[in-house]
Amino acid sequence: MNVRGLRYEIAGRPILDGVSLDIEPREIMAVMGMSGGGKTTFLKCCAGLIRPTAGEIYIGETEIVRLSEGQLNSVRRRIGMVFQYAALFDSMNVYDNVAFGLRHNSHLSEAEIRKVVEEKLEAVGMVGTERQMPAELSGGMRKRIGLARALATNPEVLFYDEPTSGLDPIVASVIDELIVHVRDTLGVTSVVVSHTISSIFRIADRVAMLYGGRFAAVGTPEEIRQSSDPVVRQFIEGRPEGPIHVIG
Repeated sequence: MNVRGLRYEIAGRPILDGVSLDIEPREIMAVMGMSGGGKTTFLKCCAGLIRPTAGEIYIGETEIVRLSEGQLNSVRRRIGMVFQYAALFDSMNVYDNVAFGLRHNSHLSEAEIRKVVEEKLEAVGMVGTERQMPAELSGGMRKRIGLARALATNPEVLFYDEPTSGLDPIVASVIDELIVHVRDTLGVTSVVVSHTISSIFRIADRVAMLYGGRFAAVGTPEEIRQSSDPVVRQFIEGRPEGPIHVIG
């Protein structure tokens, strides 16, 4: 996956200001930065959920920014999205949530869909929850079901928006391990947006620090830890003093 010169503006104000990033197959790339700093916007552009103002985004060999909506829909089948709060359908049980994309975007029979749902629930450790409703699930369980739903279409690339947000440290560690396990067993490329430093350093092959609409640094977790960039140092150390101005 490759991003070139990506810009996104709202009312003339740049949220992303010409960012570029190369993500290798099977890599876990973590994008970190301040809340409201453009991380989720970057993710949504890459997933084809919103159109950037300018730039190019390649999923494999396919450049998606200039595609028509119909063409983009075919590419979206190669992409999985795990939303911050799982975004499960409250009126559907676990089984129907995981089966949703297959029923609307594939020609599989119900028997084939059942097999896929069972496989993906097993992959995320949620066998036996098929008839439960989202309201009956804990936050960590909902995240797992959201991941199972994203995996159901066998995506090439998985996008995670704050996958450990709102979880206690133990459950967050379990989700982190699951992200790595899914990459290792299914071979997907993963882009994880987060501001949780411990999770980022635990799972990422490389880390990109987004600040001021640009990537201030890109490197391995160890390279980021050793960075002398004052923006990177302030963020990973959680210091209030420094070039990053915190309001509130």
